[in-house]
Amino acid sequence: MKAWEIQGDFGIENLNSVEKDEPEPGFGEVVVGVRACSLNFRDYQVVMGQYDPKMPLPRVPFSDGAGEVLAVGDGVGKFSVGDRVAGAFMQNWIAGDVSPDAAASALGGAIDGMLSEKVVLAEHGLVRVPDHLSFEEAATLPCAAVTAWNGLVEKGGLKAGDTVLALGTGGVSVFALQIANMFGARTIVTSSSDEKLGRARSLGASDGVNYSENPDWEKRVLELTDGRGVDHVVEVGGPDTLTKSLAAVRMGGNIAMIGVLTGAKGEIPTAAILRKSVRVQGIYVGSREMFENMNRAISLHEMRPVVDRTFPFEESREALRHMEGASHFGKITIQVA
Repeated sequence: MKAWEIQGDFGIENLNSVEKDEPEPGFGEVVVGVRACSLNFRDYQVVMGQYDPKMPLPRVPFSDGAGEVLAVGDGVGKFSVGDRVAGAFMQNWIAGDVSPDAAASALGGAIDGMLSEKVVLAEHGLVRVPDHLSFEEAATLPCAAVTAWNGLVEKGGLKAGDTVLALGTGGVSVFALQIANMFGARTIVTSSSDEKLGRARSLGASDGVNYSENPDWEKRVLELTDGRGVDHVVEVGGPDTLTKSLAAVRMGGNIAMIGVLTGAKGEIPTAAILRKSVRVQGIYVGSREMFENMNRAISLHEMRPVVDRTFPFEESREALRHMEGASHFGKITIQVA
């Protein structure tokens, strides 16, 4: 079977197609025929050596993939051949709080990922995917969707009538918009592109703020909320946007700290956090239980993830370069089979 591996050194040019032995399931394991993968910014960082420069190589990248069960090992009772499944981002995070053991089981980073024609995963690291979704759509869920769900619903307590501020139009932010819609919440979206803001409005965003035209976008957000501020911020920027997010959130509001697109270090405005009684919650994806909770909501509402573009398996490098260009809206996917 074919797979892609980072070999020798990091960089897109060192992501190579390789032949691997056909996998066999052990006790409690399942062989999944991967039908589609999706990309996250974290996957790009892994390939480029930015996520963990000390990661042992070779490594099969990409945390997100969906497919069908091809074989099951002894002791497997939850899945059967033909079931449509996706791998949980952290194979050993079943429920409860995240732990070092869970973090050490993250696909496409700590262990080999999903950019392969077939993978062997533990039964406890799989979930069934909603029936109405294609494999490409289902492949977008394990990281970005679960992250947005955890930040807004599981940790944020999102409810009808709340206002959500989603920074940008990448995978997590678009999922945040769609999840907010399912809960009857209002969403304000930021982008440097009026075209992307228009697409966000077509998905249900109430307002869009172009941060290129409005560099003090937090002031516009306050205007849109009559000076109160938003209940939730989906914070994907990091040090360059956190201060503005703190200005835009209401007193007692929630900031889901999800991404570090502008860097890993920066000044933390602790006085603003204290003065406004804001909860800043770090979100590192979510558990299998959260994934299953989210899938029930997605099935009920027949929500469909937004796929920006799909690449064939042979063009996995080109998919990464498309992400590098940062022109996408929603998710980038790879059709494996």
